Amino acid sequence: MFSSKLIVLASLLPSLLAAPTASIDTSTHCGQWDTVTAGQYSLLLDQWGASSATSGQSCASLTSLSGTTIAWKTTYTWNGGSGVKSFTNMQLNSGLNKQLSAIKSIPVTWNWQQSSSSVQADIAFDLFTSSTANGNNVNEIMIWLANIGVGPIASSYNANGAVPTVSNISLAGYTWNLFVGSNGANAVYSFLPATNGQWIQNFNADLNVFIKYLTAHQGVSTSQYLKTLQAGTEATAGSATLTTYETCCPLFSES
Repeated sequence: MFSSKLIVLASLLPSLLAAPTASIDTSTHCGQWDTVTAGQYSLLLDQWGASSATSGQSCASLTSLSGTTIAWKTTYTWNGGSGVKSFTNMQLNSGLNKQLSAIKSIPVTWNWQQSSSSVQADIAFDLFTSSTANGNNVNEIMIWLANIGVGPIASSYNANGAVPTVSNISLAGYTWNLFVGSNGANAVYSFLPATNGQWIQNFNADLNVFIKYLTAHQGVSTSQYLKTLQAGTEATAGSATLTTYETCCPLFSES
Protein backbone atom coordinates (compact mmCIF):
# COMPACT_ATOMS: atom_id res chain seq x y z
CA MET A 1 0.00 0.00 0.00
CA PHE A 2 0.97 3.58 0.14
CA SER A 3 -0.01 6.20 2.61
CA SER A 4 -1.68 5.48 5.77
CA LYS A 5 -5.59 4.56 5.02
CA LEU A 6 -15.58 2.51 9.12
CA ILE A 7 -16.11 0.69 11.60
CA VAL A 8 -19.25 -0.13 13.98
CA LEU A 9 -19.07 -2.28 17.01
CA ALA A 10 -20.62 -5.68 16.51
CA SER A 11 -22.65 -4.86 19.57
CA LEU A 12 -22.96 -1.49 21.26
CA LEU A 13 -23.95 -0.98 24.86
CA PRO A 14 -27.53 0.26 25.17
CA SER A 15 -26.24 3.46 26.76
CA LEU A 16 -24.17 4.13 23.67
CA LEU A 17 -27.07 3.49 21.37
CA ALA A 18 -29.15 5.93 23.36
CA ALA A 19 -26.47 8.62 23.38
CA PRO A 20 -27.54 12.00 21.97
CA THR A 21 -26.24 13.18 18.63
CA ALA A 22 -23.13 15.28 19.15
CA SER A 23 -22.59 18.68 17.57
CA ILE A 24 -20.04 18.16 14.80
CA ASP A 25 -18.76 19.81 11.64
CA THR A 26 -20.93 18.40 8.85
CA SER A 27 -19.70 20.78 6.15
CA THR A 28 -18.05 19.43 3.00
CA HIS A 29 -14.25 19.45 2.90
CA CYS A 30 -12.17 19.08 -0.26
CA GLY A 31 -8.65 20.18 0.73
CA GLN A 32 -5.79 17.84 -0.10
CA TRP A 33 -4.91 17.19 3.55
CA ASP A 34 -8.10 18.31 5.35
CA THR A 35 -8.83 16.70 8.71
CA VAL A 36 -12.15 16.80 10.56
CA THR A 37 -12.05 15.56 14.14
CA ALA A 38 -15.14 14.38 16.02
CA GLY A 39 -14.92 12.59 19.33
CA GLN A 40 -12.27 9.91 19.12
CA TYR A 41 -12.20 9.93 15.31
CA SER A 42 -10.66 11.93 12.49
CA LEU A 43 -11.97 12.04 8.94
CA LEU A 44 -8.86 12.31 6.78
CA LEU A 45 -8.80 13.62 3.21
CA ASP A 46 -5.49 12.07 2.21
CA GLN A 47 -5.13 13.05 -1.45
CA TRP A 48 -1.47 12.08 -1.55
CA GLY A 49 -1.45 11.08 -5.24
CA ALA A 50 -3.56 13.96 -6.58
CA SER A 51 -0.65 15.51 -8.48
CA SER A 52 -0.54 12.53 -10.85
CA ALA A 53 -4.14 13.13 -12.02
CA THR A 54 -4.97 15.36 -14.97
CA SER A 55 -8.06 16.53 -13.11
CA GLY A 56 -10.27 15.69 -10.15
CA GLN A 57 -10.55 15.83 -6.40
CA SER A 58 -12.01 14.05 -3.40
CA CYS A 59 -14.48 15.67 -0.99
CA ALA A 60 -15.90 14.30 2.25
CA SER A 61 -18.14 15.20 5.16
CA LEU A 62 -19.30 13.85 8.48
CA THR A 63 -23.00 13.04 8.69
CA SER A 64 -23.58 12.29 12.37
CA LEU A 65 -21.97 11.24 15.62
CA SER A 66 -23.98 9.58 18.37
CA GLY A 67 -22.01 8.06 21.20
CA THR A 68 -19.33 6.03 19.48
CA THR A 69 -21.31 5.65 16.25
CA ILE A 70 -20.23 7.92 13.40
CA ALA A 71 -21.47 8.26 9.82
CA TRP A 72 -19.73 9.96 6.89
CA LYS A 73 -19.49 10.02 3.12
CA THR A 74 -17.02 10.85 0.39
CA THR A 75 -17.41 11.73 -3.29
CA TYR A 76 -14.47 11.61 -5.67
CA THR A 77 -13.72 12.14 -9.34
CA TRP A 78 -10.26 11.33 -10.72
CA ASN A 79 -9.12 11.46 -14.33
CA GLY A 80 -5.80 10.55 -15.91
CA GLY A 81 -2.50 9.54 -14.40
CA SER A 82 -1.75 6.23 -12.73
CA GLY A 83 -1.82 4.91 -9.20
CA VAL A 84 -3.88 5.82 -6.16
CA LYS A 85 -4.93 9.47 -5.98
CA SER A 86 -6.62 9.57 -2.58
CA PHE A 87 -7.33 7.56 0.53
CA THR A 88 -10.29 9.19 2.25
CA ASN A 89 -10.71 7.42 5.56
CA MET A 90 -11.99 7.43 9.10
CA GLN A 91 -9.19 7.08 11.64
CA LEU A 92 -9.49 5.93 15.23
CA ASN A 93 -7.47 8.13 17.60
CA SER A 94 -7.84 6.30 20.91
CA GLY A 95 -7.14 2.87 22.38
CA LEU A 96 -4.16 2.15 20.12
CA ASN A 97 -0.47 1.37 20.71
CA LYS A 98 -1.25 -1.98 22.28
CA GLN A 99 1.06 -4.94 21.76
CA LEU A 100 -0.48 -7.58 19.51
CA SER A 101 0.08 -10.20 22.21
CA ALA A 102 -2.16 -8.22 24.57
CA ILE A 103 -5.11 -7.80 22.19
CA LYS A 104 -7.83 -10.39 22.61
CA SER A 105 -10.38 -9.03 20.16
CA ILE A 106 -11.24 -6.06 17.93
CA PRO A 107 -14.96 -6.50 17.18
CA VAL A 108 -16.18 -4.30 14.33
CA THR A 109 -19.03 -3.82 11.91
CA TRP A 110 -18.78 -1.72 8.76
CA ASN A 111 -21.92 -0.98 6.75
CA TRP A 112 -21.46 0.97 3.53
CA GLN A 113 -22.79 1.62 0.04
CA GLN A 114 -21.09 2.87 -3.12
CA SER A 115 -22.87 4.59 -5.98
CA SER A 116 -20.86 3.15 -8.88
CA SER A 117 -18.80 0.14 -9.88
CA SER A 118 -17.34 1.96 -12.90
CA VAL A 119 -14.27 3.06 -10.99
CA GLN A 120 -10.84 1.87 -9.99
CA ALA A 121 -10.77 1.73 -6.20
CA ASP A 122 -10.62 -0.45 -3.15
CA ILE A 123 -12.61 -0.22 0.08
CA ALA A 124 -10.58 -1.48 2.99
CA PHE A 125 -9.50 -1.47 6.59
CA ASP A 126 -5.89 -0.34 6.95
CA LEU A 127 -3.80 -1.17 10.00
CA PHE A 128 -0.15 -0.43 10.73
CA THR A 129 2.13 -1.99 13.32
CA SER A 130 5.43 -0.78 14.73
CA SER A 131 8.20 -2.23 16.90
CA THR A 132 7.58 0.38 19.61
CA ALA A 133 4.54 2.40 20.60
CA ASN A 134 4.19 5.22 18.05
CA GLY A 135 7.29 3.95 16.25
CA ASN A 136 7.98 3.70 12.53
CA ASN A 137 5.71 1.49 10.43
CA VAL A 138 6.92 -2.10 10.08
CA ASN A 139 3.83 -3.90 8.79
CA GLU A 140 0.73 -2.78 6.96
CA ILE A 141 -2.32 -5.04 7.23
CA MET A 142 -5.20 -4.44 4.83
CA ILE A 143 -8.58 -6.17 4.80
CA TRP A 144 -10.24 -5.33 1.47
CA LEU A 145 -14.03 -5.45 1.45
CA ALA A 146 -14.16 -4.54 -2.23
CA ASN A 147 -11.63 -4.67 -5.05
CA ILE A 148 -12.94 -2.66 -8.01
CA GLY A 149 -10.61 -2.80 -10.99
CA VAL A 150 -7.39 -2.54 -9.00
CA GLY A 151 -5.02 -4.95 -7.27
CA PRO A 152 -2.92 -5.32 -4.14
CA ILE A 153 0.82 -5.18 -3.65
CA ALA A 154 2.33 -8.64 -4.01
CA SER A 155 5.71 -10.34 -4.20
CA SER A 156 4.95 -11.79 -7.64
CA TYR A 157 2.71 -11.06 -10.61
CA ASN A 158 1.56 -12.89 -13.74
CA ALA A 159 -0.58 -12.04 -16.75
CA ASN A 160 -3.64 -11.89 -14.50
CA GLY A 161 -2.05 -9.53 -11.98
CA ALA A 162 -0.93 -10.08 -8.39
CA VAL A 163 -0.35 -13.69 -7.32
CA PRO A 164 -1.64 -14.61 -3.84
CA THR A 165 0.81 -15.98 -1.30
CA VAL A 166 -1.96 -18.08 0.27
CA SER A 167 -5.38 -18.83 -1.25
CA ASN A 168 -8.77 -19.69 0.24
CA ILE A 169 -8.24 -18.76 3.88
CA SER A 170 -11.40 -18.98 5.99
CA LEU A 171 -11.60 -16.08 8.42
CA ALA A 172 -14.44 -14.02 9.89
CA GLY A 173 -17.10 -15.92 7.97
CA TYR A 174 -15.57 -15.27 4.52
CA THR A 175 -12.92 -16.79 2.27
CA TRP A 176 -9.84 -14.70 1.48
CA ASN A 177 -6.68 -14.69 -0.58
CA LEU A 178 -3.61 -13.24 1.12
CA PHE A 179 -1.10 -11.17 -0.85
CA VAL A 180 2.28 -10.37 0.71
CA GLY A 181 4.70 -7.77 -0.62
CA SER A 182 6.47 -4.52 0.19
CA ASN A 183 5.78 -0.88 -0.63
CA GLY A 184 9.47 -0.07 -0.31
CA ALA A 185 9.13 1.13 3.27
CA ASN A 186 7.35 -1.71 5.08
CA ALA A 187 5.83 -5.14 4.55
CA VAL A 188 2.25 -5.19 3.25
CA TYR A 189 -0.23 -7.99 3.98
CA SER A 190 -3.50 -7.70 2.04
CA PHE A 191 -6.53 -9.95 2.54
CA LEU A 192 -8.89 -9.83 -0.46
CA PRO A 193 -12.18 -11.71 -0.93
CA ALA A 194 -11.41 -14.95 -2.76
CA THR A 195 -14.58 -14.56 -4.82
CA ASN A 196 -13.77 -12.24 -7.69
CA GLY A 197 -15.93 -9.12 -7.70
CA GLN A 198 -17.41 -9.70 -4.24
CA TRP A 199 -18.43 -6.62 -2.24
CA ILE A 200 -18.73 -7.19 1.51
CA GLN A 201 -21.04 -4.31 2.39
CA ASN A 202 -22.21 -5.44 5.83
CA PHE A 203 -19.11 -6.65 7.60
CA ASN A 204 -19.44 -7.90 11.18
CA ALA A 205 -16.32 -9.58 12.52
CA ASP A 206 -13.28 -9.50 14.79
CA LEU A 207 -10.30 -7.86 13.06
CA ASN A 208 -7.99 -9.61 15.48
CA VAL A 209 -8.50 -12.93 13.66
CA PHE A 210 -6.55 -11.48 10.72
CA ILE A 211 -3.74 -10.35 13.01
CA LYS A 212 -3.63 -13.75 14.70
CA TYR A 213 -3.42 -15.48 11.33
CA LEU A 214 -0.39 -13.38 10.42
CA THR A 215 1.37 -13.98 13.73
CA ALA A 216 0.68 -17.72 13.50
CA HIS A 217 1.47 -18.27 9.81
CA GLN A 218 3.35 -15.32 8.31
CA GLY A 219 5.98 -14.48 10.91
CA VAL A 220 4.51 -11.20 12.17
CA SER A 221 5.79 -10.79 15.72
CA THR A 222 3.31 -10.62 18.58
CA SER A 223 5.63 -8.03 20.16
CA GLN A 224 4.61 -5.52 17.48
CA TYR A 225 2.32 -2.64 18.49
CA LEU A 226 -0.92 -1.80 16.70
CA LYS A 227 -0.21 1.82 15.83
CA THR A 228 -2.89 2.85 13.33
CA LEU A 229 -6.41 1.72 12.53
CA GLN A 230 -8.23 3.33 9.60
CA ALA A 231 -10.87 2.40 7.07
CA GLY A 232 -11.86 4.05 3.84
CA THR A 233 -11.45 4.01 0.09
CA GLU A 234 -8.34 4.27 -2.05
CA ALA A 235 -9.45 5.81 -5.33
CA THR A 236 -7.43 5.60 -8.54
CA ALA A 237 -9.84 6.63 -11.32
CA GLY A 238 -13.52 7.31 -12.00
CA SER A 239 -16.36 8.93 -10.06
CA ALA A 240 -18.33 7.55 -7.11
CA THR A 241 -19.82 8.33 -3.73
CA LEU A 242 -19.07 6.05 -0.78
CA THR A 243 -21.61 6.36 2.02
CA THR A 244 -20.84 4.88 5.40
CA TYR A 245 -24.12 4.81 7.25
CA GLU A 246 -22.95 2.99 10.39
CA THR A 247 -19.34 3.29 11.45
CA CYS A 248 -17.64 3.14 14.79
CA CYS A 249 -14.53 2.15 16.56
CA PRO A 250 -13.56 -1.19 18.03
CA LEU A 251 -13.54 -1.56 21.77
CA PHE A 252 -10.28 -3.44 22.21
CA SER A 253 -10.47 -6.44 24.49
CA GLU A 254 -7.13 -7.23 26.09
CA SER A 255 -5.98 -10.65 27.15
